[in-house]
Amino acid sequence: MILPVSSSLNNINFKSDTLKGNDPKIQPKESDRLLENRLSTRSKIALDKITKAFTVYPARGIKGSINSDFYEFLTMGNVPYIVGSLTLISVFNSVNKHFSNDVLSKASKLGNKMALGVIFYSLFKPLSKSLVNLPVKWATGVDTQLPYLKVNHRLPENKDDFDLTSHEYHKVGESVEFTRWDLLYGNPNDKRDLNKRYDKIAKKLGLGENLNDSDQEVKPIYREILVKSSLARSFSSYMWAAVGVALAFQKPWEDFFKNASFNVFNPKQFGHTVQQFGKSFVESAKELYNPAESVSKLQKYAGKTLLGAAALITVLGVLNTIHINKKPSKVTEAEVMDKNKESVVG
Repeated sequence: MILPVSSSLNNINFKSDTLKGNDPKIQPKESDRLLENRLSTRSKIALDKITKAFTVYPARGIKGSINSDFYEFLTMGNVPYIVGSLTLISVFNSVNKHFSNDVLSKASKLGNKMALGVIFYSLFKPLSKSLVNLPVKWATGVDTQLPYLKVNHRLPENKDDFDLTSHEYHKVGESVEFTRWDLLYGNPNDKRDLNKRYDKIAKKLGLGENLNDSDQEVKPIYREILVKSSLARSFSSYMWAAVGVALAFQKPWEDFFKNASFNVFNPKQFGHTVQQFGKSFVESAKELYNPAESVSKLQKYAGKTLLGAAALITVLGVLNTIHINKKPSKVTEAEVMDKNKESVVG
């Protein structure tokens, strides 16, 4: 078994640090750790990233902080995405008041659908990735989106700064070449716990139980699953995002926006709006799949084709991901070597 080498230097103690170990005022430094992949965790991570993308990270960049890094640069990519979405919504709605009454109705209908299309695109694209992640995890035991908290020990910027830390949110398998294998190991002092996570994956993949080196057998397959699932998510998410946009342009939404009230301070009206939203969503889905009005042949089958293509690409992506090519051979040495035959080494 090849034991893991941690990427963190927090566990290395020099003599001067060890002598301080009995001091109750000195706390061990925070280190990287796995997070549970559930909705509450993902929501917290998304909120943290968006908040800091608009506040903390731009401020560091403007003042030229030596602690501003590539992670912060990538996270700030959310800013133009959100601003661009709001701009696209406002382009079709902010000038409606300048139209005459006969044009205003048509402009408002189109503007509302455009706004809803932008929102649905932004929601369907990330949420649809679960249509790949969950079946893959169920079939292989590999959570391709397993998050972890990375702790950065920042450089001091002022003379009074000390022990500064910042947090980043990453995924264990976001890099195929530099996967954080060390975080998947358990307690190194307990042989049964050390490879516990790898043992579960090996069992799920049909590699067997009580393997001597389950981690070494699982890692090549884990990498293969990461690559294939990433491709599947890319194609699938954009297809479902297109479905979301198409769904937003269905006729039932017109009646919804006529009576919708977004005043949260009036719980009765707002609650009725939420209820009507669900009803309009269902009716729009039916309309997309099977248009009620007389439409052209192309329009009649366009919705079915789009939904079918999105579902088919998702299913094919999942099937390709769980089809493992790098499984070790189950042929034993006894099945290959015939002890009754002589062999000559030349």
